[in-house]
Amino acid sequence: MKVWKEYQEQHKDRFLNELLELLRIPSISARTEHKADMITCAEAMKQRLLEAGADTVTIYPTAGHPVVYGEKIIDASKPTVLVYGHYDVQPADPLELWNSGPFEPLIKDGKIYARGSCDDKGQVYMHVKALETMVKTQTLPGNIKFIIEGEEEVGSPNLATFVKANKELLQADVILISDTSMLSMENPSIDIGVRGLSYIEVEVTGPNRDLHSGVYGGAVANPITMLAKMIATCHDENNHITIPGFYDDVAEVSAEERAKMAQAPFDEAAYKKDLGIDHLWGEKGYTTNERTGIRPTLEVNGIWGGYTGEGAKTVLPAKAFAKISCRLVPNQSSEKITEKILHYFTSIAPAGVTVKAQEHHGGEPYMTPIDSDAYQAAAKAIQATFGKDPIPVRGGGSIPICALFEKELGIKIVFMGFGLDSDNLHSPNEKYDLFNFYKGIETIPYFHQFFAEKK
Repeated sequence: MKVWKEYQEQHKDRFLNELLELLRIPSISARTEHKADMITCAEAMKQRLLEAGADTVTIYPTAGHPVVYGEKIIDASKPTVLVYGHYDVQPADPLELWNSGPFEPLIKDGKIYARGSCDDKGQVYMHVKALETMVKTQTLPGNIKFIIEGEEEVGSPNLATFVKANKELLQADVILISDTSMLSMENPSIDIGVRGLSYIEVEVTGPNRDLHSGVYGGAVANPITMLAKMIATCHDENNHITIPGFYDDVAEVSAEERAKMAQAPFDEAAYKKDLGIDHLWGEKGYTTNERTGIRPTLEVNGIWGGYTGEGAKTVLPAKAFAKISCRLVPNQSSEKITEKILHYFTSIAPAGVTVKAQEHHGGEPYMTPIDSDAYQAAAKAIQATFGKDPIPVRGGGSIPICALFEKELGIKIVFMGFGLDSDNLHSPNEKYDLFNFYKGIETIPYFHQFFAEKK
C-alpha cells in the first residue's frame, strides 16, 4: 500500500538507529556474565514494542533468560498472527577475526556488520516496525501477538515450560517466523521446512595429569589422538554417517521434489568463491542444496585439549573435548539420535582412555504445508514487493521450538525470512543488508493484509 511505503520512507533512518541500539547490547545467552545484558535487551525490546503500538507488553521471567510477550488486539473476532523471534545472540568468538567490534555496529557497503544483525535482532525488529507502520497508518487488518525469547541460541531450554503454562495467552491462527533466509534478493524464496538438531559434548580422559610428551609419548594413549580417531569413524568413504541406525527414520524425498529443488538457481563457482574453497564436500549421490536441506548431517563444532597458547609446550594432555551436532530431517527424532550418538562414542572408546558423552540440547525438524492460507499469504506478500513468486526451499538450519509450538498450541508455522546464507550467521563479521531489512518491513504488512483476507 502506498501509505505504508510513504510512512516507512519517512521514518527509515529512525528504524535503523533503533536497530543499531539493540545491536549494541551484548545479549549472549550462552555466557553467564551477560545475564544483566539479557535483561537490558528484554527491557529494550519491551519499550520498542510499546512505542510501536502494542497494547500491552510483559517480560516473563523463566528459569533462564526472560521471555518478552506483547500484543495488539483490535478485534477478538479477527485473525491473530503470533510472531516469534529471539533477542539473544551467539558468542562473538573468535574476536580477532572480526573487522569491527561485534557489538559496535558498522554500516559499510550497504550492510550492517554486528552480532545479531541478521540472527535474529534485525529480522525480528522488522516485525516491530511493520506493526508500527500499520498502527500509525490505521491499517492494521487483524491482531498481532509477539513472543520474543532470550534462549534460542542455547536450545530454548525453558520455552516449553512457558508455552505450556500460557497456551491461552499464545492462541493464534498462525505463527510467523523470520529467522530464515532467502536464496537471494533476485530470487526470493520461502523456507518450507527446517532441520532438527541433536547436540552433544564428548570428553576423553587419559592419564591423571598432563605429561611430558618426550618422557611419556609413545607409551601412553593421547586423548586428543584417540578422540580424533573416534570422530574419523563417523563417516565412511562416501561421507555417509556410520552410526548404527542413524538413517533408520529418514524420510526419503521423492524424485519429483528433488527435481523441483534442482530448479532453484545455484552458482557453484560463486558459492565456492564466497567461502574461499576449491572443492565441495558431502554425502555422495546428493547435490549441495540437497545436502543442506533434505539430508541429515554430523559435524564437529569444536575440538580442544592440551596446550593451545602462544609458542610451544610439549605435553601429552590428560583430556580432550569435542562438541558435535547433527542436523536432522523429517521423521528423525532428536531424542533417538542423541541416544544413538551418545552410545556410539562410549561404545567405541579405545583402550587407554575413558569416554564420557553428554547431551546439550536438541530440537525436532519441521515442515510447513504449502497449501495453507498462511503460506499462500506469505507467497503473495513477497510477490507484491519483489515482483516475483517465491521459490519454496528447505532450510538447513534449525529452530527447535517449531515442533513444540505446533504440539502445544496446535498452530501451523510459516517462515518468511529475509536473510542470506552468506550473512555469516554464527561467524565473525555477521551482516545484514539494509535493503533486506527495509524490504522485510515493506513486505510483512502485506502478509497481514492477505492473511486477514483469507480468514
